[in-house]
Amino acid sequence: MPKLSLVVPCYNEQEALRPFMLELSRVTSGLGDVETEVILVDDGSSDETLRVIRELAGEYEMVRYLSFSRNFGKESAMLAGFAASRGDYVAVMDADLQDPPALLPDMLKAVREEGYDCAGSRRTTRKGEPPIRSFFARMFYRFINMISHTQLVDGARDYKLLSRKAVDALLAMPEYNRFSKGLYEWIGFRTKWFEYQNVERVAGETKWSFWKLFKYSLEGIVAFTTMPLALASLLGMICMLVALVIIVSLSVRQMMWHSSVDGWTSMVCIIVLLSGLQLFCVGIIGQYISKMYLEIKRRPHYIVAESSDEK
Repeated sequence: MPKLSLVVPCYNEQEALRPFMLELSRVTSGLGDVETEVILVDDGSSDETLRVIRELAGEYEMVRYLSFSRNFGKESAMLAGFAASRGDYVAVMDADLQDPPALLPDMLKAVREEGYDCAGSRRTTRKGEPPIRSFFARMFYRFINMISHTQLVDGARDYKLLSRKAVDALLAMPEYNRFSKGLYEWIGFRTKWFEYQNVERVAGETKWSFWKLFKYSLEGIVAFTTMPLALASLLGMICMLVALVIIVSLSVRQMMWHSSVDGWTSMVCIIVLLSGLQLFCVGIIGQYISKMYLEIKRRPHYIVAESSDEK
């Protein structure tokens, strides 16, 4: 009998977990001959999420769980769930019901019967999000697709169903700085996309602030393109050429008319401009070096403090 593993990262989702499991069990009961397991990954929650997960594991035979020793982030929770999964097909989804479980039958059909290795989901609208957040999200997708060979789908969610072959390809990449939206596209394979309109959370509040999303976008840019380094070099060359032209023109002016350039204001402005440009370029290089530093340390992506498999 084929088996479907559902990986669900959970961080402070005590209010959403029960409604989520009710809806998920309703959907999975209609999957026919497919056996289902649900892997709830507690990402070091500070509320009663772990207690609720333990209760759900006792109430639902299909539920397994992992609990981290602290908050390691959603990327680590997804990786842990993939590594713990036993299914022929693996889906990852959020516990807040913004990833509609009702799409699962069609996604599973695409992978089982239609020759796809991945079934992805994307939002067609961002209704309910702050306008500034939606604007910067759209700009991020345009920018990264312009500078990277790995093309991301605008509105794509982490909600995805993968064949075991695709999951094994993801697990074969042990990099510390993970950006799953990019990794999904980098491994290739045929993907069928399912579109839906934005859905409000069933309970609780989003854990993704504007600042967290901004840092996450930087992770994606640094992880999937070296174009910023090339831009930094290009800016340096342009400034060098401009400086050379200014030096030549001022030298010719001094030799022909013996008039030196007056004024300190322009000089200070130029110094500040070039200094800022240098710091900007050094900052870009520093981002890549910091990622190399984290990779070289080879620390684990997560530490499991408790697991239902150990009981």
